[in-house]
Amino acid sequence: QGQLAQSGGGSAQAGDSLTLSCVLSGRPFNWNDIRWYRQSPGEQREMIAESTRTGFANYKQDRVAVFRDSAKSTVYLQLNNMKPEDTGLYLCAAKWYYDTEYTLWGQGTQVTVSS
Repeated sequence: QGQLAQSGGGSAQAGDSLTLSCVLSGRPFNWNDIRWYRQSPGEQREMIAESTRTGFANYKQDRVAVFRDSAKSTVYLQLNNMKPEDTGLYLCAAKWYYDTEYTLWGQGTQVTVSS
């Protein structure tokens, strides 16, 4: 049960910053860890950042920051100094803190960066 609703994204120029949002509903926000992934054309989906229920942030890519707002049940992904290689479909995913797999997925939001 539960849903993830994503917003943000769109077109940007190299060097711009963009913030994506992921809102969790239908399950307790503070019992869930949230991850951000990027799916680029022709490439495998890769994990970019993670926000755990304890507030720990784990980054797999530079130029990004992840923020967690418990009052809004939202995790934000900030993309900074964007480059064309940041182009792709961005997805957020959630799991219960005691689970090992991320099984709840957002609908995805497209980000396109031009040089």
